[in-house]
Amino acid sequence: MSTPDTKTPDKLRSLSDIYRFFRNTTTPIYFVSPTAYNILGLGQWIQGFQYISHFDSFDGGHFRVTNVEKNTEREFRSMEDMVNYLLSHKQSVELFEANGSKGKILTVMFDEEAEKIAASLGMELALPPSELRSRIDSKIVTTQLANEAGVPSAPNLVDVEASSYEELLALAAEKNLGNNLVVQTPYGDSGKTTFFINNQEDWDKRSKNIIGEKLKVMKYINHIPGTVEAVATRCGTMVGPLQTDITGYAELTPYKGGWCGNDIFPELLQGEQRDKIIAMVKAMGDKLYENGYRGTFCFDYLVDTDDGEVYLGEINPRISGASPLTNLVTSKYGGIPLMLIHLLEFMDVDFEIDVDEIQKRWADFDTWTQLVLKHTEDRVRLITKAPQSGIWRMQDDGSIKFMRRSIDWGNVSDNNDAFYLRVYGEGDYSYLGADMGILVARGRMQSDDRQLLPRAKEWVNAINAQFEYKELEELEVPYIPTDNVRKML
Repeated sequence: MSTPDTKTPDKLRSLSDIYRFFRNTTTPIYFVSPTAYNILGLGQWIQGFQYISHFDSFDGGHFRVTNVEKNTEREFRSMEDMVNYLLSHKQSVELFEANGSKGKILTVMFDEEAEKIAASLGMELALPPSELRSRIDSKIVTTQLANEAGVPSAPNLVDVEASSYEELLALAAEKNLGNNLVVQTPYGDSGKTTFFINNQEDWDKRSKNIIGEKLKVMKYINHIPGTVEAVATRCGTMVGPLQTDITGYAELTPYKGGWCGNDIFPELLQGEQRDKIIAMVKAMGDKLYENGYRGTFCFDYLVDTDDGEVYLGEINPRISGASPLTNLVTSKYGGIPLMLIHLLEFMDVDFEIDVDEIQKRWADFDTWTQLVLKHTEDRVRLITKAPQSGIWRMQDDGSIKFMRRSIDWGNVSDNNDAFYLRVYGEGDYSYLGADMGILVARGRMQSDDRQLLPRAKEWVNAINAQFEYKELEELEVPYIPTDNVRKML
């Protein structure tokens, strides 16, 4: 017979205190998002944790997931719009009421409307305010805050405008940025608002997206992009394991430079470079906390392959696409998912922890990869068959076999297995850029010189082969989401 947990202390000081607190808390915590993917598995640590999602990735087989009934007439304008729909859905409200109408909500993207909906339901978003997140999300504001924190960015100009190519070159000349330029507008992700301008032709192609916008103009550097997730807390900033970005592969995404996954391996950037990146992330997190931001953020870094310098790329002030691998590694090898540290900042509990000591726990770990499989064809079809979520195994002939249902990617046993989470399934429509599903596997999928490895291509081809489609009738015109809501992670 098991013995009951002892009383949680008034101030949490150790991992044991944190474990006990989340096992015993009676506060319901919900993750509301198109899919459960970003923080899948967190329910193992939190007694009252539940997911509310739009896509039924598990065919009703995940006991913590509520898939609200879809309104086929609803046309979502953005991911924030979808979250507002999920929050206010009758089934969600009934779930909140059944659990006492008090609780915390996590999500990826949200706006002020979500804050109002949550407050009207007696709930609270366990995230920094929407207005603050939006301000920090600006690449211009991020660069300015980084300058204040002593965190270097690639040589740049910020908060400028250009109405012609000649004007852009004149601005670049002020800081000796050269003619090979990277131009970013303040908001946007997945490479959609980053433009490489080398000549008049490049400008002509992109000018409609640039003219009239406040800009960040950077010198182009040969670099390796990466990311690291961290948590800004009252005790300092805790930094997760470093990841490399997987971007722009035509097999995975139709967007040049678009994010489509991450590799995470302990040999990444050892020594002085690693130490410098971690110090930069800590300084940036502390600066964010000074400005009222607390909790999870994602720090994108650039490593100059010519001279080895490291720079800030941008900040994503939210739960992000890097969160799944971060929480997998920090929980499997470090004993605590980083997201629990985020939640401490928003729970009714006092804590005093040694962030550096906890961070040391994931100094060594195995190699993992996540691949985001987007629909790369510019055609719309009805999906009539889609691969199940769970564990799949690669066969000798390059085909894959479904092994078993699973709600936990930690169950991937070796390099021949992978966990697939389905996003779009039977009855949905495929379209250019749709996030069809996510693959989590042991081992690397990208080489040191940034080439997609053969095993990655085998997995992508094999998963795509599991889909079957029906061509649309001539008069059939389904609703296809705009770019603002095509990203589901």
